[in-house]
Amino acid sequence: MNESTEHPLHETSLHDALHAHVRESGGDAAGPYLIGLADGALQVARRRQRLARTGVGIAVAALVATAWVASADDPTRHAHVVQPAVGGTGKTEKVTLMSILPVTSSTEHACTHGSGGYTMHASASHPAFCIRADRARGMTDVRVASAKAAKSTMDGTWNVEVTLSSADRTRFAALTSSIAAAPLPRNEFAIVIDGKLWDNPAVTSSITDGRLEIVGDLTSATAHDLALRLDGGR
Repeated sequence: MNESTEHPLHETSLHDALHAHVRESGGDAAGPYLIGLADGALQVARRRQRLARTGVGIAVAALVATAWVASADDPTRHAHVVQPAVGGTGKTEKVTLMSILPVTSSTEHACTHGSGGYTMHASASHPAFCIRADRARGMTDVRVASAKAAKSTMDGTWNVEVTLSSADRTRFAALTSSIAAAPLPRNEFAIVIDGKLWDNPAVTSSITDGRLEIVGDLTSATAHDLALRLDGGR
């Protein structure tokens, strides 16, 4: 019997053992899952045989088969597939994107539903405001280069220090330059994350170093959580 027709004996035994385990367990809820593992493991083993002739794929197939054997030891464990992040870091954290939008108006009340504005909720230091911004002129879906939570040494308040990428730094400098000479509130930019307005700082000159601070009404917990989401768990 040649290599192209020979059955992978070890994986066939594993396949039969898993099917036997399901029969002995009385057909519990994990049965279909284990059967799927057994069939998949056998398919991978046969594929490994075919790939072995070209000298590729052996290590990958062996690792997959090993993972299936480990899962079979715990019938209650659900399948969990990890997809490495772009760039091969292996991280899977979802990065939160940010929008930086020039403010067009600010009125002292909460926005009405469907008005298209962003509500800056009332706090001990200010009333509620409805902030409207120009998305067409702004920077949307910005992925920051870095973000970290920091505590002010002056008043003890928390903020998130954001650094933009080199490409976005140029865009941010142009945006802040275009609004710096305008009267309030049109010299402000809205920082919008997940559809929520976090801050609307004013500028008087172009910001060229690509750095900005999110102040708002942050606690230690919210500042650290926001920094982690913007930074993608780095």
